[in-house]
Amino acid sequence: MGWFTKVSLTALFFFVPSIFPFLNPNSVMCFLTASANQIVSFGKEGKQGVDGKDGEKGRDSEALTIFADGSPQKLDLSGQEGLLGENGGNGENALCENQPVNVNYNLVGVDGGDGGTGGNGGDGGNAGALTIYATDKSYLKQISVQANGGIGGKPGEGGNGGKGCQCPEPYWIVESCNGKPGDANYSCSSKEFRCLNGENGKNGRSGRVGRNGKIGSLTLINTNQPLAPDRLSASVTMAELKNRGFSLSKNIWETRTGAKALFAPDSVIDDQYLELIERVENSVVLIWNAPQVFAPFSDRTLTLNLKDDRSIEMKFPSDLWLETNILERNNVTQLLVFNAIKSQDATKLKSKGLSGVGLGLELELIDEGEKSDLISTQFNIRYSVSNSSEARLRPVNDYTLRYEGVIPPEAIRYSNNRFIIEIGRLSIDPRYLVAGKAIQVQLDIKRTFANNSATQSIVEKTILGPFK
Repeated sequence: MGWFTKVSLTALFFFVPSIFPFLNPNSVMCFLTASANQIVSFGKEGKQGVDGKDGEKGRDSEALTIFADGSPQKLDLSGQEGLLGENGGNGENALCENQPVNVNYNLVGVDGGDGGTGGNGGDGGNAGALTIYATDKSYLKQISVQANGGIGGKPGEGGNGGKGCQCPEPYWIVESCNGKPGDANYSCSSKEFRCLNGENGKNGRSGRVGRNGKIGSLTLINTNQPLAPDRLSASVTMAELKNRGFSLSKNIWETRTGAKALFAPDSVIDDQYLELIERVENSVVLIWNAPQVFAPFSDRTLTLNLKDDRSIEMKFPSDLWLETNILERNNVTQLLVFNAIKSQDATKLKSKGLSGVGLGLELELIDEGEKSDLISTQFNIRYSVSNSSEARLRPVNDYTLRYEGVIPPEAIRYSNNRFIIEIGRLSIDPRYLVAGKAIQVQLDIKRTFANNSATQSIVEKTILGPFK
């Protein structure tokens, strides 16, 4: 009992009288005086008991799906009971040696071992979920269902504490003498010593009761056909939409109460249940009325989303420009395509160069994508002039902006994917249109089709007139 040898005199002063009520105050002070010298334990402490293992969780019941037609049925979807927790082991008794006799120090017996903690009870298994297809709710009256959660397992009990060592001789007196009998300085004295009993080990704590499993739930579907899952979005090729169409769907559910009343008397199930109240479907089909050949567009993918308002949202690839109309009729969405181009074909304008001088200055452009009959085109011009005398000999970078603006339609001639920009007709100071001027023309071209747009820039440099 190593801790006892370190006990303070103050603590011992309060501790000893309560254990030894038969001691008078003088005896207590005598014991304290002796205690200050030495307190020795005897025996070997008992070991603590082993903790009990927790009980295993009860098995969950499997989910069940049935089609009800009014025939009587008995269903058991209850979870399994949790298993019992093990008891904690008993603490060992202290191994008590014989109490030393007539020693000139105080003694204390060692303690017994504490009992082990009991194992927790295993949790009960969950009841299975029940799904019923029934075109008539009254069919459920013929069904008796037991969907209890498994009861939690009982806990193990704590082990008993072991016994501590007891003192067969609670006190004794030891006499000591100085000198020889007959001498003048011969004297004798006696001291009283005590023995404290060792404490019994503490009983172990019992485990906790296992939690009960969850009660089973009901999902009711008012049809006699297997229910397809939600399909709220999909990525579909244009070929698939054109050839077969594609359907999106959503099951609309409502949480209700009163499940117990739907079944035969004494049925057990969660009273709150989920019921299918509607299935929303919307099919999408592509109708190709465009003059363009369909094959180059057939492998392009569209993203379809079924929205909360039951309409279909369509997202087209960013490089695919379509002129469309959407018609919705009887849960069918028709995507009508009137024109189609690829975005890269919108920015294939190529310059054929500048020509003329003064009012006759022109810039010719050719649409190599051959889509200008479909696409709206807007030109913005930046007209700059260089005053460098070396412009005829080498490239220069000292151009000064002299005019900027949108080119009006009356300054543009168009025919068969060919544009003639009549720069000389713009409100440019005539001084900057004369022969010999080094000019730079930048066109920023915006091409628009069916809510799509792209830009292209073309830069041309030349020296006006015959002195190029």
